[in-house]
Amino acid sequence: MSMRSRPPLSINLKLILLLFFFLSIFMLVIRSGLQSSQNRPSPVAQTHVSNLTEEPACPSLPFTPSCTKTPPSLANALIHYATTNITPQQTLKEISVSARVLERKSPCNFLVFGLGHDSLMWTALNHGGRTVFLEEDKAWIDQIQERVPTLEAYNVQYDTKVHQAEELMKIGMEEECKTVGDPRFSKCQLALKGFPTEIYDMEWDLIMVDAPTGYFNEAPGRMSAIYTAGLMARNRQEGDTDVFVHDVDRVVEDKFSMAFLCEGYLRKQEGRIRHFTIPSHRTRGSRPFCP
Repeated sequence: MSMRSRPPLSINLKLILLLFFFLSIFMLVIRSGLQSSQNRPSPVAQTHVSNLTEEPACPSLPFTPSCTKTPPSLANALIHYATTNITPQQTLKEISVSARVLERKSPCNFLVFGLGHDSLMWTALNHGGRTVFLEEDKAWIDQIQERVPTLEAYNVQYDTKVHQAEELMKIGMEEECKTVGDPRFSKCQLALKGFPTEIYDMEWDLIMVDAPTGYFNEAPGRMSAIYTAGLMARNRQEGDTDVFVHDVDRVVEDKFSMAFLCEGYLRKQEGRIRHFTIPSHRTRGSRPFCP
């Protein structure tokens, strides 16, 4: 993720803001859980479980008046960020865009393109759900998982370069790229086909595109990641998928998100992040690729 190359902000200020943010989210989760515990869906099964979950005293979801124990994922995140000098790259306002959606939808299935210093935070905010990270740098995965072994991450490869963006945009305008279906079987050159099978088989409620690297010409760029995220959203059986794209101040993220996630599906932009809500196209075969 591009965040690895940028210098951190003031450590003390960032820690204060981050701890305040987590505590605010925690209180929101408790309050919403008390109000809607009878209506919450069953949580999605998690692949990785923290050692803290071995405590049997109190179920983590849904929250009840007799259960006020801090969720393990949130406890791990607070400890992690309170004891490190490196904090998430996104600003508090940018993080809040995704956090508000997670507060409403979690526990859910959350797919993140990119693994970084903010990954434990996303896992904590999706407590009880499944959060999966796709990362192009295997050594970086090993480094992060050495410190946070509970994160679920997969090494993936990209065969594009940022300097090909203009050519790939033209390809994306062809009719075969407007056909909705499983990315594995798409005829569009932009569709990513090399992910683990379970990535395609899962219906993702949230997708965040914050990778692969895209700030120099020979980097992979996020052209295919943005297109594939949109295709996965349209191909779900029913319902909506919230898709977030970070670094939209750059040309590729700006143009490709508007072209393939569609300006008509844009819900909010805050700083360098955009939030799109894309409905299933399988339930309405006549729905145009972009509204």
